[in-house]
Amino acid sequence: MTPRITGFDYHRVTVAPEVALNVAVGGTGRPIVLLHGFPQTHLMWRHVAADLAADHTVIAPDLRGYGDSDKPADGYAKRTMAADIVELAGALGHERFALAGHDRGALVAIRAGLDHPDVVTHLASLDVLPTTDMWAVLCGRSAAIGFHLYLMAQPPGLPEAMISASADEFFGYFLDLWTKDPAAIPAPIRTAYLDACRTAVPSIVADYRASAGVDVEHDQADRAAGNRLRMPVTVLQQDWGSALGFDAAALWRAWAPEVEHQTVSCGHFMAEEAPAVVVGAVRELLRRTG
Repeated sequence: MTPRITGFDYHRVTVAPEVALNVAVGGTGRPIVLLHGFPQTHLMWRHVAADLAADHTVIAPDLRGYGDSDKPADGYAKRTMAADIVELAGALGHERFALAGHDRGALVAIRAGLDHPDVVTHLASLDVLPTTDMWAVLCGRSAAIGFHLYLMAQPPGLPEAMISASADEFFGYFLDLWTKDPAAIPAPIRTAYLDACRTAVPSIVADYRASAGVDVEHDQADRAAGNRLRMPVTVLQQDWGSALGFDAAALWRAWAPEVEHQTVSCGHFMAEEAPAVVVGAVRELLRRTG
């Protein structure tokens, strides 16, 4: 049986025609939605969600294309995935909510903040740059660190075939490479992640492919229009800037002038490796007013 977040109720909520999301809901109070990253599911939030549920309604879905949520052939622009989350929260009775995202989920959260500023009250981003900036900082030999981004940006067919042929090795590689503390992802959770990804290769690739195309177009249009994140924003990030030669905080300030940018010492999967750090940052964010 797939692990669940202890004490949370599970639902399937329709958010678009023929698209329903699997979602865990727990706690009471001001709502916060938690969006997972790659190659994971909502389970990555299990520690953080349990803590925040003491005084918040916590909503942790599997994104479209991931986990036990539906996996349509298309619709992976972050604009579409962000609309899923707004619809999900509304269906659960929340017209406004705070939003925290990790990795792919953070890209969805950023897009939700830009597209729905009257809905998203606070935004936390864990270990990404906005899409257009991410592509800009990857250059030369340093771009090899993001080889998967280039692989999954290719036209449909070859990436899906290559990844499907060695799915556990492919997805497991990132779980191993990006984790400083392997004990943070115990065997049952790791198995759940691999099982979920193995059956979702086409939709995961489609998600990444969108970030090499339409997502960049949307970011660039926002930048040209001067659109910014107007709600309080907190960013937790590994020190990729010093490793790859860019100023991460400065890049973020261009999108969110009042951003609180923090560098962490744990690995990429910080909600599992350092949940207390993440919870502390989120709670501090929620105390801020726009």
